[in-house]
Amino acid sequence: MSPEKQPAPGPDERVRLLPGLAAIGLWMFFLCLMCLLGVSLHRLPHLFLLFSVAFAFAGQGLIRLRRWGWALTLATVFLSALWSLWTMIHSHQIDWIAMVIINAVLFLYLIRPEVVTRLR
Repeated sequence: MSPEKQPAPGPDERVRLLPGLAAIGLWMFFLCLMCLLGVSLHRLPHLFLLFSVAFAFAGQGLIRLRRWGWALTLATVFLSALWSLWTMIHSHQIDWIAMVIINAVLFLYLIRPEVVTRLR
């Protein structure tokens, strides 16, 4: 059955958080802290404070199983993968491939039908 045709859970049914969603929410908080650390050490521009706020809101929304949290997490994971790919190509450092792979795997997990049906 496709995710669009599945009935929404009733108000009495408690929706449980998938372990993958919890891990991705924690990953968003980790990226938030890394952006804050980078800005405070003057290694990243102040524009990354906006990304830090987006990461924090995305993690909080995803852990609370909100659809806007899922959409924001999807966008921030995609942008983080693109930024990591650009940094890897621009600075010629192959170790950034780990960030690209991690964010790509998280993106693919977030678009699974089982994940989408859990959101309110």
